[in-house]
Amino acid sequence: MPTDDRTPDRVRSRPTWLLARAHGRALALLHAGFEAHGDGLRGYHYRLLAALEQWGPASQADLGRDTGIDRSDVTAALRQLEDEALVERRVDPGHRRRNIVTITADGQRALQRLDVVIADIQGDVLAPLTPEQRRQLVDLLEKLV
Repeated sequence: MPTDDRTPDRVRSRPTWLLARAHGRALALLHAGFEAHGDGLRGYHYRLLAALEQWGPASQADLGRDTGIDRSDVTAALRQLEDEALVERRVDPGHRRRNIVTITADGQRALQRLDVVIADIQGDVLAPLTPEQRRQLVDLLEKLV
């Protein structure tokens, strides 16, 4: 990713600056990729569906913690997924103030479609790198998070 020629030299090679720029580029590509998909789903919907598919039914609070999505945003996102019949929310019989969320068969199919969208976006983000550089970048980023 080329840096802006107007970036001051003392900033240009700082890891924090480069990570922020890479993050901005990745977010722009994610947004464009989901927008092109055209079904109104976004990255946070994908994370929620992926968590439910991998770990099974969960409370809204656990989903928020597990996916890094703010509690109020989880509620709104789940409402959207529920409106599309991609998840079901039911009151937890053991704790009436808590909802348990389950992915539906339609949600499973949507997740598979989004897997293709995400894979394409990953390819766009990492396009300047060789396959070996891609593996190395992922290994290094995993150490930072």
